[in-house]
Amino acid sequence: MGSEEKTGRRSAKVGVVKSDQMDKTVVVSVERRVPHPLYRRIITRTSNFLAHDEQNACGVGDRVAIVETRPASKRKRWRVSRIISKSG
Repeated sequence: MGSEEKTGRRSAKVGVVKSDQMDKTVVVSVERRVPHPLYRRIITRTSNFLAHDEQNACGVGDRVAIVETRPASKRKRWRVSRIISKSG
């Protein structure tokens, strides 16, 4: 579900919007698949990121790309670069 890539020094991730209740902020859930440290079986790890959404265009369930940016607030260090697909 999630992917990561480097564009210059800024990393980019793809995830799903889990919450859009804040003004100009969305919570994006990014999944990554890693081997279990002991059993080496592939497991899914999920991380939540707060991302800045200037136009409040994102809704819950939307698939979005986020890029790393300078801190916008205490926990917000990411910005929505584009909406890949809308939910529904």
